[in-house]
Amino acid sequence: MASLGKPWYLSCMSIKNRIPAFGLYGEQGQFPDVIHIEDFSARAPLHNWQIAPHRHGQMAQVFTVDDGWLEARADDAAAQLETGDFLYIPVNCVHSLTFRPGARGAVLSLPASVVGALSPPSPQVDAALAQPRWGRVGARLGAVLAMLRQTAQGNGPFRAQQVVGMAHTVLSLLASTPGARDALLPHHRSARLAGLDTLISQHRAAGWTASDYARALSVSTGHLSRLCRAATGHGAAAYIEHRIMEEACRLLAFTRLPVAEVGYRLGYIDPPYFTKRFKRVRGQTPGEYRAIFAG
Repeated sequence: MASLGKPWYLSCMSIKNRIPAFGLYGEQGQFPDVIHIEDFSARAPLHNWQIAPHRHGQMAQVFTVDDGWLEARADDAAAQLETGDFLYIPVNCVHSLTFRPGARGAVLSLPASVVGALSPPSPQVDAALAQPRWGRVGARLGAVLAMLRQTAQGNGPFRAQQVVGMAHTVLSLLASTPGARDALLPHHRSARLAGLDTLISQHRAAGWTASDYARALSVSTGHLSRLCRAATGHGAAAYIEHRIMEEACRLLAFTRLPVAEVGYRLGYIDPPYFTKRFKRVRGQTPGEYRAIFAG
């Protein structure tokens, strides 16, 4: 496994804005389940074993190579994965993939709400999972991944709860894997965007506008929109709403708060309006989203 270490896309904002954002690659629909697992053979051959640059605004992914190789480019760096390696791609990370034809492996896709609900909270884990990383699939990680896949493909009682618990174990193992090559990859989020995320988490219930956040960061609203658009393809207002709806997803999936209370905690006084905005962003109602995690 070797780092190629070469930039792969121009940092021109107009080019990056054209990079598509998908749920699953090539699909515009919403996430189909608590998690999603598929073999390389399910999608890569349809694209001649080459996946063009794209990003996922609402999910992270884990690629594991069982046989063959995979060349991956993630933000400003690249890596070649061989048999027994993993690659973790965080939410909104621009990436492209080239598979050896016939390569065998799997892709685990995790909604941002599942990644964000990892507990107990740890800044170190959050930092590790905020950027791409790759390494070897050790015995423990391999065993949990196999158990996760078996459980996800079944329909036993409390399936959703088991799947989420195992997914969190996978994430914590990825974050702590010795020798994972995260240090070779540049951070793809600016300090100001990280500051915006912190402010959003602090003022979600206050109903702040993009102008309020820009003022708190000592930048113009236009500049804040350019930062958000360069990183995610969304302007500031849309980015802020998406981040708030990520928290809504977490509360709906992992608490028993009534839908109206979830909306109230996030600054939506009118429950029908919260439902309308949630459906616009997520493509399903809060109740429909919560039902996915009901078991």
